Amino acid sequence: MKKQIFLLFLVFAWGREDFIDELEYGRKLYENPRGISCQKCHGAKGEGILIATYKSRGKDKKLIAPQINHLSLQTFIEKVNASEGLMPKYYLTDKEIQAIFNFLQSQ
Repeated sequence: MKKQIFLLFLVFAWGREDFIDELEYGRKLYENPRGISCQKCHGAKGEGILIATYKSRGKDKKLIAPQINHLSLQTFIEKVNASEGLMPKYYLTDKEIQAIFNFLQSQ
């Protein structure tokens, strides 16, 4: 029964303009996965960017988000699920993380 429903869904969705593929899904998640954009810190293609400059104890400092488009899938999963430093916790599913990873690898 589940297989029949899935096949019916595929037939219905095939060719529709609003049906997105996995890379488009990954792109949309990367742009805004839970209200906080990955690209605002990591760049449009995961290349990493300068977030801010500031002074601390009289010295110029830079806050730079790291490049993430070169990571292995395992490292990418670990980093997304970690709560370290300024990186927000997104609570993404395995499917969502895989879609974002695939999108970054396609760039």
